[in-house]
Amino acid sequence: MAGALDRARRAIGQRLYDKDHAIRLALACLLADGHLLIEDIPGVGKTTLAHGLADALGLAFSRIQFVSDLLPSDILGVSVFDRNEAEFVFRPGPIFAELVLADEINRASPRTQSALLEAMAERQVTIEGVTHRLEAPFNVLATQNPADHSGTFNLPDSQLDRFLMRIDLGYPSRMAERRLLAGGVSRVDASHDRLAPVAGPNDLIAWQRAAAATLVRDPLLDYLQALIEHSRSASACERGLSPRGGLALRRAAQAWALIDGRDHVLPEDVQAVLPAVVDHRLTLRERDAGKPSAYLLARVDV
Repeated sequence: MAGALDRARRAIGQRLYDKDHAIRLALACLLADGHLLIEDIPGVGKTTLAHGLADALGLAFSRIQFVSDLLPSDILGVSVFDRNEAEFVFRPGPIFAELVLADEINRASPRTQSALLEAMAERQVTIEGVTHRLEAPFNVLATQNPADHSGTFNLPDSQLDRFLMRIDLGYPSRMAERRLLAGGVSRVDASHDRLAPVAGPNDLIAWQRAAAATLVRDPLLDYLQALIEHSRSASACERGLSPRGGLALRRAAQAWALIDGRDHVLPEDVQAVLPAVVDHRLTLRERDAGKPSAYLLARVDV
């Protein structure tokens, strides 16, 4: 299992240079059966990462380009009258896939953004009173531009909380950019150059179950609780982590441990995933206090 995960990570790294930590976080998010939000400026490889994950894991992939006039039915599907059968037939939308890329999600209106809420939370969609299940595996990977970019709508907190992790990619390193400029695989072309899969949907489901079974001992639970409780009691935090946020932190740490080839979680696993899990869920009152994850790590001892 660890070998297959390592092959998947290296395969994606062939298309996204020098972003190993971000790739590991993205894999951990899928292993934790969570949804991933990537927030960064256009052109740094967000879509390339999504394509790489789908290819390496052999997942049925669907891309939805979010624009201002996108409607919920464009995502979920619609019932069309079939004259031959004299009845309405449901035509599933692009949400019915194993890995769904919601590209530039914050360019769509809040009404359209909310069309994803039931799918992300319940793994189902309800259309005209009929519920349609989204079969496992089902994960959403969304990208969004920074909030100060024109033509964007901020995601509400309720939708942000549906994402197990939020990460960014940042600019490439000097050496990685030199490879691109010297004629390496371009990030644009990489979206169309398919990777050979190293696993399949059933493997991902098995890995998700193995991650959920990764041992979390009592001392580690004490550490998790200390982090959660401090986020709620500290005056610097506007509000603390919810129970769902605490569970997300545990699941992400379990997945990180599995990628490292261990059957138990260490404090280092929690620390590795903490920024991606809590920084979009917590807000500090003091603007100069830094990121919430750094604040918690500096004040809660292992």
